[in-house]
Amino acid sequence: MPLIIAADNLHVLNPVVAQALDGLEPRPLQELARRVEQAGANLIDINPGFLPPRRHDRMAFMVEAVQQVTNLRLILDSPDARVLARGLAVANQPPILNACTLEAEKLREILPLAAAHGTDLVLLLLDARSFPAAALEGKITLALELRAHALAAGLTDAQLIYDPVLPNLTWPDAWAQMGEVVKTVRLLHGGELWGEPARTMAGLSNLRSGLRHTYPVRLEEAALALLAGAGLNLALIDVLQPGLMETVRVIKQAG
Repeated sequence: MPLIIAADNLHVLNPVVAQALDGLEPRPLQELARRVEQAGANLIDINPGFLPPRRHDRMAFMVEAVQQVTNLRLILDSPDARVLARGLAVANQPPILNACTLEAEKLREILPLAAAHGTDLVLLLLDARSFPAAALEGKITLALELRAHALAAGLTDAQLIYDPVLPNLTWPDAWAQMGEVVKTVRLLHGGELWGEPARTMAGLSNLRSGLRHTYPVRLEEAALALLAGAGLNLALIDVLQPGLMETVRVIKQAG
């Protein structure tokens, strides 16, 4: 299966997006959506960030604005089921919901939402305290627990996407954890755990979050190549970063 690229550029940490949300101005969002589609994105991640109740409508605003200029499938990115529901209500086609962890509130609210709407769902391999496991065994344990909850809620394996959580490079064991993420992707892709391959996703920007002036983009490029080699299905990346998209092109040509 060819590597699928999701653009993470429509994120509230992008000042253009933040300003557009404050002023409810759709045009900057639409220009970004056009640019990421032209750059080669297959999906667009819509991430309005943390929203207090009075601003939950920002998710619907972003979805409606982007849908006016592109038919690309969307990923609705929020830890809040109420915010995800706002986006689902106006989505033209079933989006991917991102993400559910082992936190009790998310299991209670996001799983039924995904099941009711028949959407694909990202299972973020974080425990009940929202912490990642450092090693392969812990990540696989989290994957199995999350899968069990998802299936019990009425979802199917075909709807589930596993994100083993890339480390931030400030973490003291970041390089070791990077290796464990690659192993996790390879094992999930191999299909040994429950008899069929599982889809996987990785957010490359996690590596350099807050560190773009400290670490070069080529570290994301190298990580992407390693993960693609392990069988990664979906990469969430800055598609307006030329080096990353060149790496994507090389990976797809090699495949």
